Amino acid sequence: MRIGILGAGGMADALGTQWARAGHEVMISGRDASASAARAATMTAEAARTSAEVAGARAEVAGAAAAGARGEVVGVRAGSWAEAAAFGEVVMVAVRQAGLAGVLESAGGALRGKPVIDVANAEGPYDPARPIAPLIRDLTGGHVVKAFNLCHVDVWRLTPPVFDGRPLAVPLCGDDPAALAAVRTLVADLGCTPVDGGGLDRAVLLEATAAFMIGLWFGGADAQAVLPPVAYSGV
Repeated sequence: MRIGILGAGGMADALGTQWARAGHEVMISGRDASASAARAATMTAEAARTSAEVAGARAEVAGAAAAGARGEVVGVRAGSWAEAAAFGEVVMVAVRQAGLAGVLESAGGALRGKPVIDVANAEGPYDPARPIAPLIRDLTGGHVVKAFNLCHVDVWRLTPPVFDGRPLAVPLCGDDPAALAAVRTLVADLGCTPVDGGGLDRAVLLEATAAFMIGLWFGGADAQAVLPPVAYSGV
């Protein structure tokens, strides 16, 4: 699948590199064209260097692309905001909240009707009256899926993210079945397990969860220990 990424920072690097390893075509974009090109070259080299190491494990992941299962690396290229938006069958928005509206305006109308992955968290105190995911939907006309916002960028560099023998679960909030199916595939290509988090109206809860858990982590608490296993959940 072709993946456009708006942004050339850590999340673009981590997730884009993993998806290139899985055989997807990736285009990243940033404010500085030369910096974006350098990032793309680095991501391609990193994907090629480690693809052989993860090919065997990746081949066992449900939904992995055929090229990824063979350990092939298609490569990563750089483009403008508008070019990345037009390139992607799926587009990930990975820019800082402060510049979000300007970037989406620069991307033009190419996001309308497409699966759009929102990985953003609030900068500063989270305001539930101003959720990010519906804003992206309203600005783009895309089928937004909130995902990947609960983990530090270094988690997405792991091949695969497995803790105590359990693959990382990634909750998804979105309304469009086709968009959700595409993002489930991309989650599985990381070696993670997609989890249905409900419609896009519940993305506000996912954003608030990130704000709450990040506060616990910064306070030195093991946020993962807050919730019991499902057998003790009362369900």
